[in-house]
Amino acid sequence: MSLRSFVHRVLPVPNYLRLPSVGVDVSDSSLKFVQFRPDYDDHALELAQWGDIDIPEQTVARGEVLDIEKLTATLGEFKRQTKATYVRLSLPEERAYLFETEIKRGTPYKEIRGALEFRLEENVPLSPRDAFFDYEIIAPASETAPLRVSVTVYARETINQYYEATRAAGLIPLSFEVEAAAIARATLPPGEQGTHMIIDFGKTRTGIGIVHRGTLMYTSTIDIGGVELSRGLEAILGATDAAQLTTIKNTIGLTESTEYPKVAPLIRTEMEKIINELMLRMQYWNSHARGLEDHEVESVVLCGGSSNLKGLPAFVAERLGVPATRAQVWQNAFSLDDTVPPIDLRHSYGYATAIGLALAGHIAFYD
Repeated sequence: MSLRSFVHRVLPVPNYLRLPSVGVDVSDSSLKFVQFRPDYDDHALELAQWGDIDIPEQTVARGEVLDIEKLTATLGEFKRQTKATYVRLSLPEERAYLFETEIKRGTPYKEIRGALEFRLEENVPLSPRDAFFDYEIIAPASETAPLRVSVTVYARETINQYYEATRAAGLIPLSFEVEAAAIARATLPPGEQGTHMIIDFGKTRTGIGIVHRGTLMYTSTIDIGGVELSRGLEAILGATDAAQLTTIKNTIGLTESTEYPKVAPLIRTEMEKIINELMLRMQYWNSHARGLEDHEVESVVLCGGSSNLKGLPAFVAERLGVPATRAQVWQNAFSLDDTVPPIDLRHSYGYATAIGLALAGHIAFYD
């Protein structure tokens, strides 16, 4: 436990000074939300409210807001259901630029941002006037190691679209955050110093994040998701109810079945496409991160609504050569030995981003 956690638990911040915020994960097809409230007696969090709201088609595509009015209406429905005022929103990985750079040790904190601004155009296709950026200092391996910084950049236009829709819905955004960074907060233990790949296997795409010493260093997106598996299954099974297709993926998936002998081979073929892309991302990371100690990926964390595919962890582990497990999305909020969350295990993987965003408002409980 850090000193800050100890102080907050012994002398917790008064409730009237807290801003009760909701973590809101906006994807192309849905809005998921999670809110926690502190349980000071058990030094844990309680799930206050959660939910999932469909987003109309052609509202958001690949992270780009196509129709601000429709997104505003969806956020307005969220506000009606939750009565929330303050929110922490996810930002699409597809629109993020990440780069890593060195800064001189001893640089005054107030001068770091200015120094990084001069390096934006060297690393991203945006000018400083057209960009918003934030940074995080990477935990050094030793006191003599170079001081390195991970910088996340978004186009102002992207941020403004989400900001305008949020404010028009009567909500106040406290923060915006890359999806993978929020997932890491939910799924990696506090203080984790290794290097891990996070794979968010969603409905329409697969998000990738690489976290080194607790800092998000790399993101990418593969335009293949669970919907491609469903379409492939329909091609061999004929017209099938969406719920039945989900059941087949979750109960048969990558394993052999006498009842559905064609299912596993088809899904393996589709998953090989994703695996090949993951291998390319790992190769890129390993070739560009050689200056970092312990940079090689040591584990894969799987989440997202489509990560329930039967046999997925073993398949990924075998093909990538590193251990792979489904995420423990609640581990930094409460113990499953003491709490049974109302979101079942299968659906909880799809809430990883919203959980991580919600945890940002309760940092003293998990750092």
